Amino acid sequence: MAHPATTNSSNRRSLCSYLALVLSHVIFVVAENGEPTAIRISCGSSHNSLITEQSYLWLKDFGYTGGSSAPIDAKITGAPQLTTLRYFQVSDGPENCYNITVPYGHYLIRFVFAYGDIDNSNREPQFDVSLEGTLVHSLKPGWSAEFDMSCVDSLVFINDGAATACFHSSGHGNPAVVSLEILQIHNLAYEILVPSNKYTILKTVKRISCSAISSGYGADFNADPWGGNRRWVTDNGLTKGTSDQLRTSKSIQNCCGAPNFYPEIIYQSASTTGIGASLYYTFDIEPNQNYSIWLHFAEISDVIVSKEQRVFDILVNDRLIFTDIDIISLAGGPFTALVLNKTVLVEGRTLNLTFRPVQRGILVNAVEIYQVISMEFVTTECEVWSLQALKHSLGLPSRIGWNGDPCVPQEHPWNGLDCSFNVKGGSWSIVGLDLHDQGLKGQIGGAISSLSQLRSVNMSSNSIYGEIPAQVGNLYYLAVLDLSFNNLNGSIPDGIGKLKHLQKLYLNGNHLSGKIPISLLAGPIRGASFNFSENTGLCGIPGLPSCGFSLTAGTTTGIIFGAITVAVLVLACFLCLWRRRSNIIRSRRSLRQAPFAKSRTSLKKRDLQLTRTYVGGHLRSSSFEKSPPLLY
Repeated sequence: MAHPATTNSSNRRSLCSYLALVLSHVIFVVAENGEPTAIRISCGSSHNSLITEQSYLWLKDFGYTGGSSAPIDAKITGAPQLTTLRYFQVSDGPENCYNITVPYGHYLIRFVFAYGDIDNSNREPQFDVSLEGTLVHSLKPGWSAEFDMSCVDSLVFINDGAATACFHSSGHGNPAVVSLEILQIHNLAYEILVPSNKYTILKTVKRISCSAISSGYGADFNADPWGGNRRWVTDNGLTKGTSDQLRTSKSIQNCCGAPNFYPEIIYQSASTTGIGASLYYTFDIEPNQNYSIWLHFAEISDVIVSKEQRVFDILVNDRLIFTDIDIISLAGGPFTALVLNKTVLVEGRTLNLTFRPVQRGILVNAVEIYQVISMEFVTTECEVWSLQALKHSLGLPSRIGWNGDPCVPQEHPWNGLDCSFNVKGGSWSIVGLDLHDQGLKGQIGGAISSLSQLRSVNMSSNSIYGEIPAQVGNLYYLAVLDLSFNNLNGSIPDGIGKLKHLQKLYLNGNHLSGKIPISLLAGPIRGASFNFSENTGLCGIPGLPSCGFSLTAGTTTGIIFGAITVAVLVLACFLCLWRRRSNIIRSRRSLRQAPFAKSRTSLKKRDLQLTRTYVGGHLRSSSFEKSPPLLY
């Protein structure tokens, strides 16, 4: 929920849309002519190749975030024989991903794993694999001994425009992958409704075609492409107790259509038992998980031709899940497909599937076991794009990673991040960013403003340069900002002083300049801790130089030019006044030398003499009459 003091939500959406456009570099593959989207990548390969086994085009490697290519040393039984793999070293980061743009829809995603000398020194690596931010596969010790553990697939909905598969290092060797297939299936395929399919991943535990002549893919069995080219294996060695093989070449009704598109051949063979004998299957599983069980039946025995001739119960770990199963009755006749599905919680590490007879013996055509995995809530999309932009602007070293989803899977969050789950929004947000002393050599960039829930940022002791972006002032909840000991320059944005929750601000050891915003001066009064030292250009608080009248270069140039202009004008005025005064003085001198000027001078002196005879307020007439003549 956006806070009124945070940045405008529409601006954030615009920024995220721009970032998505700039950073997305994956290839978009579109289904044509009603065919499902099918992407097959030969990992580590530098060219496309056509594999003759199924005549599929395998694309050269693309869409990955890092890693290296290496040759495959040994033959991989049961999979197309590709010649390269991609592996991810520690220097590539703890998580690396494939991001492949695909249309919205339901997909089967399959991997084949292998290792060799160049990539792992012939030592079996252990690592995790996530799909759409959800941990799905864990390759544990011994995985390479069995093909079903090195070739894995899952069913998942893609609703964000890109299939994201990530490989997470566990510190035991380098993750390595031979191939990646992304095959579109019907949107209603394997609908289990607990919970909604669109928020559920079905991880294949086992897919069995009972008493089949050989294992194979859907394409080998002429299956519809919308079935996802699923791989079916025989149950040889998987059954416990005595069982017989039964096969037919007759057609099977109701077997091959939407939404699951099963191949007809899986109903044309079956494992059976004699009268009164049970049939058992045992599967190793992860404990305390839900499992979706899909059971396939078609009565193909020429002996069983009517209802109630074959009846049995089905149990999981001795718990009854189906009772009195009569295939002909439920399917509507012999040689007609019947599919039963049940989702059960299994607490132990073993799933025991038991078929217990009620009438005559058992017949089973195919079995599918899927682990039901609820998809993780992912990080807010806008924040993911913002972190990717920040990764590029900061010059984040590849060893740190930052690929995939920042907060999920929860077992593998990104280095240097703290996440918090927003229950109301149903997504993760970034609340902490700690990249202290990580060798960063870029700029912070304005994209950081989209991490609107940030509480703490520590990027100290790096080589970050440029200005502190003004957008930092939009991080309403920010309480700690440590950018000390970098190469930042410019002034401190005024907006930082308006952050009401800011308690720690460390900008020391940079090249910042200018006056510290007045709004920051009240910080220490309310108990905040600020440090601006070792910035020779900063001023305005005790301990730093006082702020003089500082002007920009343009303003200073203008003032100098103005001062010179005024000085010239003043000098010109002075010269004009001086010349005028000189003219006046010369004029007066000329007047004194003229005859009439002397006469006026004499009169004035005479008047002055007359004035001097005034004594006591009256004129002495006698004196006046006898006074000597005035001298000129």
